Amino acid sequence: MRIATASAYQAAIQNLQDRQLDLTDAQVRLTSGKRVLRASDDPTAAARAERALATTERATVSQRAVESSRTAMTLAESALGDAVGLLQAARESLVAAGNGTYTAAERQGLAQQLQQYRDQLLSIANRQDGAGNYLFAGQGAAGAPFINTPGGVQFTGIGGAVSVASGEVLPATVDGQMTWMSAGTGNGVFETQRTAVSGAAWIDSGRVTDPAQVQGLRYDVTFSVAAGVTTYSVQPRDPGTGTPVGGAITGPYTSGAAIAIDGISFNISGTPADGDEFRILPSEPSLSVFEALDRAIAGLRNGNAIPAEVVQTTTDGLRNVDSVLGRLQSVRSAVGDTLNRIDGVEDRLSSIKLAAQVDRSNAEDLDMVQAISDFQNKQTGYDAVLKTYGTVQRMSLFQYLG
Repeated sequence: MRIATASAYQAAIQNLQDRQLDLTDAQVRLTSGKRVLRASDDPTAAARAERALATTERATVSQRAVESSRTAMTLAESALGDAVGLLQAARESLVAAGNGTYTAAERQGLAQQLQQYRDQLLSIANRQDGAGNYLFAGQGAAGAPFINTPGGVQFTGIGGAVSVASGEVLPATVDGQMTWMSAGTGNGVFETQRTAVSGAAWIDSGRVTDPAQVQGLRYDVTFSVAAGVTTYSVQPRDPGTGTPVGGAITGPYTSGAAIAIDGISFNISGTPADGDEFRILPSEPSLSVFEALDRAIAGLRNGNAIPAEVVQTTTDGLRNVDSVLGRLQSVRSAVGDTLNRIDGVEDRLSSIKLAAQVDRSNAEDLDMVQAISDFQNKQTGYDAVLKTYGTVQRMSLFQYLG
């Protein structure tokens, strides 16, 4: 079979170009560390790598959202810790105000302390995160969510909480309405009130003796004094309309003795006057942190208060501060639980991201040991082709005759 010189040249050049192309491709893959550079290299592996990349990106975005929630909840937990500390200090001031040896001026000094605590609490309630968002704005507010008005502090935000854009429902704010404005009045079941008292008597916070018998009614306690004998009458009423419900119970009054009705009991102490009235109402979730302090401040600033009124002020103040303190501690615990849940979510996202990265690596990454060996083999083959081409190029009649 005759092979023309031109054909031999062409075959050698084609072989050289093919080897050079293979060597260049091997060099590119070795440099990039990728086995699959184009979808055409391995369509199945390319699709698998693309799915893994999408999973990684979703996990990365979710991690950023989770970190945003973590920052907000950390700041909120710190703010609630500061608020709890201030309320505990306010409670100590109220305990001191109950000292019978204190003068009106000293009680007014304690009222000034309570006012400072109250102002600091308002500042905490309007605390922001680093991005200018209010921690306790709930679902949003045009400005500061808590506004100080002549009638007391008002919440201008929207109840609820904003959640971050993540696969998990994680909050970016705390419900300010629930946290600061919705503690239970009284002892959480009912509230005792000193409504119309001209004598020297006061009422405690009461207690539940039998939860199964609690009726959720209003009770009006009226005193009668005749011939030096004091008696009381307790009339149950509908809490909404004030309509009497059943008959009243009566009994002789003894200072400090418990009065019991429908699974609840309370103590009235001191010397009530004829016609003095106390009231027991069902507890409602309407007591704010600021209202609790405002009531105590107003009572302590009354320079003409008689000892019974001072006792009532401190008794009610301690009861109310304990109620709002319990609410803040409960919310703080919930925020702490959220931070723990965020840690769990972060761990799961990290695991998902790592698994996706491993899957992508398995689909498209290069086996470096094998790739180096292949590159060296192709380089050797390319060198051999170059030598062959050099030999073929010298194959001519003129060189032979020479």
